[in-house]
Order: sequence, then C-alpha cells, then structure tokens
Amino acid sequence: MFYLGMDVAKAKLDCCLLLDEASGKRKTKVVKNTQSGIVDLLTWVAKQNVSPEALHIVMEATGIYHEQAAMALTDAGVMVSIINPAQVKDFGRGLAVRTKTDGVDSVVLARYGALLKPKAWVPPTQEARILQALLVRRAAIAQDLQRERNRQEKADATDTPALIHKSLEESIGFLVKQLAQLQKDIDAHIDKHSNLQKDRALLQSIPAIGPQVGSNMLSVMHNHDFGSAEQLAAYPGLVPVERQSGSSVLGRARMSKAGPARIRAVLYMAAVVGTRYNPHVKAIYERLLARGKSKMSSLGAAMRKLVHLCFGVLKTQQPYQHDYLKNA
Repeated sequence: MFYLGMDVAKAKLDCCLLLDEASGKRKTKVVKNTQSGIVDLLTWVAKQNVSPEALHIVMEATGIYHEQAAMALTDAGVMVSIINPAQVKDFGRGLAVRTKTDGVDSVVLARYGALLKPKAWVPPTQEARILQALLVRRAAIAQDLQRERNRQEKADATDTPALIHKSLEESIGFLVKQLAQLQKDIDAHIDKHSNLQKDRALLQSIPAIGPQVGSNMLSVMHNHDFGSAEQLAAYPGLVPVERQSGSSVLGRARMSKAGPARIRAVLYMAAVVGTRYNPHVKAIYERLLARGKSKMSSLGAAMRKLVHLCFGVLKTQQPYQHDYLKNA
C-alpha cells in the first residue's frame, strides 16, 4: 500500500506520495481542487507505477473543501481516510515539525497514514448529504434572523429613521418565511426516505430529544460512521479534557469543544430539558451536583448522556426505554 498525504485548500490540493516508508523517499504534486484536478492526480500517480487499488489517501476534514475530492477519489476506487485536523497537528508536533506550509502538511499526512493506517472513509448516502445541507442552511438563516431582531431591538431603543425600521421589518419577515419553508423542506425530505423517518422517530422517543435535536443528530449519525457512543460524543466536542501532571498541575477538566458548535448548541438546550424529564439524564445530573460538581460541568455530562442514548437507540433499532437498566 502506498500512502499519499493531501493538504486541501479551496483552490488546490497539495499532495505528497510516500514511495518508501523506510527511506522516506517521496514525490510531490499540486493539482487544482476540481474534478479535472483529480483526474490529473490519478494520471500522475499511475506514472509512479501505483494503481488506484494500491493507493491510500489521507486528508484532513476542512469544512466543505475536502468533500468533492474525497467523493471523486472514492468513486475511482481509491481508499480515502479523513482525519480530524487536531489529531494531525498533534502528530506533527510528535515528529518535531515546526514549519507550517501546505507542502509540509501533506508530508505529515502521508507519514500519519503510513504509521497509523487509519480506517477508510465511508461516503454518506445522497439523502444524508442533502439533509445535512438543509440543516446547515436552516442554522444560517436562524442566525441571520436573530441578528436582525437584535438590530431591531436597538433601533427601537434609539432615535432611528422610519426607513430603517421598515427595512428591518421587511428583512425579518423575509427571514421568517425562509425559516418556515426550510423546516417544511427538512420534514418533507425526512418523510420521503423511510430510513431517515424511522431513525428520527427512534431518536425522538428519547425524552428531551425534540424535532430540532432529532433532525440534527440524525444528520450527524447518517453522515459519519461512529463505532461507539464515545466516538459520537467526541464529534461535537463533548468529551472531557483533563490537565494533570504530578502534584503541581491540577487543571480543571473541560469539554474539548472540538466539533461543530451548532450541534453543541441544540444538545445544550436538550440537556437542560432532560435534567427534568429524562430519568437517565436527570439521575447523572443530580448525582454530579451532589458530588459538588458545578452546574455547567454537570450539564456537560448530561449532554454526553443524551448523545449516548441517541447512539443506543439507533444501534439497537429499539425506542428509548425508561427502565432499560432495570430490565438488563
């Protein structure tokens, strides 16, 4: 197996093909981040006597810019792994790499692949990708609406011209309609696909998981392959990070917050509700408070518990049971 590290940018792909792991012999290539650029890359790789079946490409998750390349390479029969940028950064530090350039990053990615041999990325289904796009758009419109309402509140409290008030009212009205239409589109899309409809119903069987949280967790779990509840909790950055060394460094544990903030936001509100209406979430929240933990720390644990419950109902394909621990 030959490993190729790919540093992804909006316009280009910096690639490093590791030809010999022992000696570190490698070749580099820069191509456009387009369909034709992927064709050029595969042609170049073939000239190095490397077939698509013998190639393992390692890239970082970089917003939306890696998606086209990952899909095109997978369709071409290449094994692709998509790595959390934080993991690659730590790996580079371990190699004493201090320089930060696209070319150097591609070398680090190639060595990461050769040493750790990460698992293959499994492309999400078309309906899962569409659902994610709809939810991201809805979140963006909701943020725009909140900003306009904040501006309207300031305008009402100050001497603001009537034309500005009119503009704000029209903008808010438009965004409200957009938000409502997007929600209809999301619901219609889920209802059109039986697998999405069934899984959302399972998620919403969990007390405190409503339509918004259910749809967002549905998208997360259908667009990514999680092998455990811990992996799912790590995706939105809900795992605790500790700082402790000997007797002198005793930092307080905190959430990593390494994933998408919009997922943490909806889970936070669900956890607040869950501390009252979900018996499992309520139990862990009250237990941690009794041990002297802060409310925020206890809510973080409540968020993780909700995520674990989400993983459980989809893995077992069974709805939530209030007394499942008693029946175990």
